[in-house]
Amino acid sequence: MAFDGVTIAGIVGELKEKLVGNRIYKIAQPEKDELILTVKGSCGQVRLLMSADASLPLLYLTEKNKTSPMTAPNFCMLLRKHLQNARIISVTQPGLERIVRFELEHLNELGDLCRKYLIIELMGKHSNIIFCDDRDMIIDSIKHISGMVSSVREVLPGRTYFIPKTQDKAELLECTAGETAAVLKAKSLPVYKAVYMGFTGVSPCIAQELCYRAGVDADLPSAELAGEALERIVSELGGLADCVKKGRYCFNVVYENGQPVEYAAIRLSSYAQDQSRCFKRISELLEYYYAEKNVITRIRQRSVDLRKIVQTALERNVKKYDLQMKQLQDTEKREKYRVYGELLNAYGYGVETGAKSMEALNYYDDQMITIPLDPMLTAGENAKKYFDKYQKLKRTYEALTTLTRETKEEIDHLSSISTSLDIALREEDLVQIKEELIESGYIRRRGNAKREKITSRPFHYVSSDGYHIYVGKNNYQNEELTFKFATGNDWWFHTKGIPGSHVVVKANGEELPDRVFEEAGRLAAYYSQARGQEKVEIDYTQKKNVKKPNGSKPGFVVYYTNYSLVIDSDITGIEQMGDDK
Repeated sequence: MAFDGVTIAGIVGELKEKLVGNRIYKIAQPEKDELILTVKGSCGQVRLLMSADASLPLLYLTEKNKTSPMTAPNFCMLLRKHLQNARIISVTQPGLERIVRFELEHLNELGDLCRKYLIIELMGKHSNIIFCDDRDMIIDSIKHISGMVSSVREVLPGRTYFIPKTQDKAELLECTAGETAAVLKAKSLPVYKAVYMGFTGVSPCIAQELCYRAGVDADLPSAELAGEALERIVSELGGLADCVKKGRYCFNVVYENGQPVEYAAIRLSSYAQDQSRCFKRISELLEYYYAEKNVITRIRQRSVDLRKIVQTALERNVKKYDLQMKQLQDTEKREKYRVYGELLNAYGYGVETGAKSMEALNYYDDQMITIPLDPMLTAGENAKKYFDKYQKLKRTYEALTTLTRETKEEIDHLSSISTSLDIALREEDLVQIKEELIESGYIRRRGNAKREKITSRPFHYVSSDGYHIYVGKNNYQNEELTFKFATGNDWWFHTKGIPGSHVVVKANGEELPDRVFEEAGRLAAYYSQARGQEKVEIDYTQKKNVKKPNGSKPGFVVYYTNYSLVIDSDITGIEQMGDDK
């Protein structure tokens, strides 16, 4: 996630085009660290979101609005007093710093024309939005930073604003080729680290990309760079600086396993082209990317309690299963005791009183064995003792066989619920999972609370050949897809021996192309615990071969006629339909 100086340069270019010369119509502060400026002018109406959130600082244009608090915070009221109807004169970025400076022109109480500056610093936990006068004196800021918090710079009303130089980095936009080479050679670090630690505004992601383009080993010590390798990496850095100066950007998001994992203002050619998506505007990219990320983050937070319940129950059942298997292993000697008893009954007449053992021919395998004896008991009594042990272990074995099977089914059931929680993308997806946990006895339904309305629906994809593919999000949906939605000749897919979704391909009575089987297999791999693996074994068969045992857990099926394929879990390129896109 490269919210670096290069990305900010792209944002500044867009803001110059859309905002300069226009007036601030409305100022809102929906969150404690966030502003939304509504700007009107020749471009129509646009909204500028600026966030100084420590975990996710942002700056982009958006069409969406947010609800503001009933009483505006003090910083918002101050901005309204000074900047209501102010005209945006310029939007600038010092070098490739993660700072954007808005120069604003407005009329004061006496009607005199004044200039102010609104500065947003997008620096992780040090992010801030600062309001200054024309002499760079701080009027106020969205976060107050005292000398007790920072020894480098105070951000308080009445202090002079300046950009702190806390890192010894070169300005890439001002460096010559020789200076760029000198910076790299001076660092005793891997090349990619030397790039992003040596130059302002370059992120680790961009540094890795430049190394890839230059054909240079990113982990090679930069001090060892020489000859053509040094020339290539210097050339790539120069090319990056040139792109920024001329505003030649390629705003793109790259995916892994169908999820956005990285973005940049330059083409990330180290990823396959079919793994990326390009955007015309950086604001559109940022809004899309962080909306996708927020969905995943929010659903993780919402499902914390359910995950804890499932994980606790899963750990308890795994411990129980391990103990049961150990006890079951101890019953394996039962047959030995039965044979001892039979041989004692057969040959015990020759055992002397007080003997501690007896040699006998085991007529089951024609081998001589030694049978330990209790010298205080007769041969018949020793035989009875062994038969009693056999019967006890036999009863234990029979009981444990049932218990271990039930425990293993419970583990598989809980594992499938855990996978469903990983698959869930929306809050309504959690409703069915919670209902399953209630019906399974892991959660109590509160008082007379009614069953919640189910609005979640299976994922819907369309294959490259136009066949509709459906993927269950949880056990209830799996069961409904397989036994109510699918017809006999539709094709059914599932990971072999791994918890995951049921995948159904509507065959329409036709013979499916091979590519459909591959795409359905990838979906089955992706929506399972095997997500991310390069080789996943998938079982597939026609729906008519899939059966549900009586009394089994939701989503549990058996099949005895099937085909198999081994495939990766990358679903990039498979078109998704509906609201879950």
